[in-house]
Amino acid sequence: MTIKCAIVDDEPLAVNLLASYVEKIPFLELCGKYNNATDALHGIGEQPVDLLFLDIQMPELNGLELSKMVPENTRIVFTTAFDQYAIDGFRVNALDYLLKPISYADFLEACNRAMQWFQLTQQQEQQPAAAKAEEEPTSIFVKSEYKLLQINLDDIRYIEGLKDYVKIYTEQSPHPILSLMNMKAIEQMLPASRFIRVHRSFIVQKSKIREIERNRIVFGDVYIPIGDSYKQAFQNFINAK
Repeated sequence: MTIKCAIVDDEPLAVNLLASYVEKIPFLELCGKYNNATDALHGIGEQPVDLLFLDIQMPELNGLELSKMVPENTRIVFTTAFDQYAIDGFRVNALDYLLKPISYADFLEACNRAMQWFQLTQQQEQQPAAAKAEEEPTSIFVKSEYKLLQINLDDIRYIEGLKDYVKIYTEQSPHPILSLMNMKAIEQMLPASRFIRVHRSFIVQKSKIREIERNRIVFGDVYIPIGDSYKQAFQNFINAK
């Protein structure tokens, strides 16, 4: 993994020092060197970077102000001779804070921490959908007639709420399973990737929907209304198909 970076400091010697450090670290690619925040903001806009080594004390526009203007996915390592700025630096989610004069050892340590952060973020973004699906439950337990019943999620067609009870309609039984719980409770038990609430009294399994007629979902001779407050979410689901 290569981290694209830039350096911003109003002291040319400081810029050159950090640039020499960057050249020694194989996973860093230097994409810009700037002596003021205004030029940096323009340059980063044209050529985005992952990591910004940013001095705090600069004329006109200081580093703290600039850090709030860069893209959200650009991470910051502050570099400054004034340690009183440390707390402010972390308030803008800086990855690290380096106090001048900066040694190569300290710089390398900060870069390694940045690499760990980027690798972790990348792993989370690239987590396979199959792995995420494995984390979801395949069944739920509900209490019905003084017994705990295990219901396979694949079998559920839709759920109807009746005050303090819910009726769970499955493909395996002609009669619904009656359980003492409210709609909110069972909705929290069901994975949102598979089930969608379409009415204050109905939850349906997305994969079981075969027919929609006049803002109603059709299950044989059963017509499930789509409530006004749920229409947009349901339309989003339909559009995503």
